[in-house]
Amino acid sequence: MSSRSAFIFSALAGFTAVALGAFGAHALKERLAAAAMTSVWDKAVLYHLVHAVAIFAASLTLANESRAGSPWLGRAVGAWLFGILLFSGSLYALALGGPRWTGFITPFGGLSFLAGWLFVGLHGRNRMSSLAE
Repeated sequence: MSSRSAFIFSALAGFTAVALGAFGAHALKERLAAAAMTSVWDKAVLYHLVHAVAIFAASLTLANESRAGSPWLGRAVGAWLFGILLFSGSLYALALGGPRWTGFITPFGGLSFLAGWLFVGLHGRNRMSSLAE
């Protein structure tokens, strides 16, 4: 993944996280409270925003590395984007009254987040190995 793409994705993810957080805190406040789903919505927004920031950091790192660098960081960005869609997306749907089976999607998003962080570790291992030589 290019640094430009990662940067654009981070901006879109950050924008939508903040917009959905505000929407939940204001327009959906009573609905979420009545359904006891405020904490579910807040968890979706938290993970969405944290990974938007992680994608932003990755985009800056990608911009400062050579094209011959490790492919792992681009894979991390992809995994985090997929995690936002699956994890946060399924929690948003559940909070809005989506079918209960939607909750079965959430762990796959969590695994995508974990894979992304594993990819960051692999990227770091490769980078540190090449710097030590």
